[in-house]
Amino acid sequence: MTPVGWGVAGCGWVARDHALPALATTPGARVVALHDRDPAATARVDVGAPAHTDLGAFLATPGLDAVYVAVPNAAHREVVEAAAAAGKAVLCEKPLAADVADARAMVTAARDAGVLLGTAYDQRWHPAHVRLRELVPEFGTITALRIVYCCWLPADWTPDGRPHDNWRVDRARAGGGAAIDLAPHGLDLAGVLLGEDVVELRALLQRRVQDYPVDDGALLSGRTAGGVLVDLHVAFNTPDALARRRLEVVGTRGMAVAVDTMGQTAGGSLTLFRPDPVDVRFAGDSPFAAQFAAFTAAVAGTSSWPYDAARDLALHRLLLTALGDAR
Repeated sequence: MTPVGWGVAGCGWVARDHALPALATTPGARVVALHDRDPAATARVDVGAPAHTDLGAFLATPGLDAVYVAVPNAAHREVVEAAAAAGKAVLCEKPLAADVADARAMVTAARDAGVLLGTAYDQRWHPAHVRLRELVPEFGTITALRIVYCCWLPADWTPDGRPHDNWRVDRARAGGGAAIDLAPHGLDLAGVLLGEDVVELRALLQRRVQDYPVDDGALLSGRTAGGVLVDLHVAFNTPDALARRRLEVVGTRGMAVAVDTMGQTAGGSLTLFRPDPVDVRFAGDSPFAAQFAAFTAAVAGTSSWPYDAARDLALHRLLLTALGDAR
């Protein structure tokens, strides 16, 4: 198979610490170009590929087949539309955009150009969640799914102690705070695990601990088309030393509890209760590695990408409507 040439647009800490290391180990993939408006960002990344501050030059790189978009949310549309017009497949970080209009335009641009657009919901690919999806039918009638996905993100947060532009707490660039950053993972994962998406959603927003003008916590409650209740607690105000990441799936014949699986690594634990606890083993790549392997295979034509961008857009619209009603 001819290797799929990847370009990375947006060389912040997620790309540097997670996406690029995952691409380096993905069979059939190679990084051929980097893009960031800030040359200091690309200077911190050493992958042996040319770096560009100009988007057009980046997209004109020979051998470029797919683009991973990790720029701030409000800048997604520009990069995705340009990449689609250039005929490149796009894997765009969640949320699709800072608002619904941009997200809709991105999905339309990819559809009209006939290129693959995927959303980078890496939690779909965590090996514990892949295993849990296989086990869900054993729990009888599913009644509830609960997720706690929290972290500590002050205004001056930095991933490595060096000066850092924390755009995730800038409403203009992020579209909000903790809710728009973390809740998309839970909404997507609920649909992936249950086989049916949330179709009703309400939100309560919190500004209680951090000193910035966006929400630092949120509770979201929803219901799937089949009547499963879904509860999400997301936050930027929970110290990392505390227990802060938990996933529960409850059914009439049992339940599953995953602890510390919500995140960028393949760690954590998965326990079944029917009613006695049984530890479930799982093994596999990091969520980022599995995600890039699947998207690379789809671009290469050796398999299909299982998630429709139109479905991702519908979840994005549902979330932003709930957040808008809560403000």
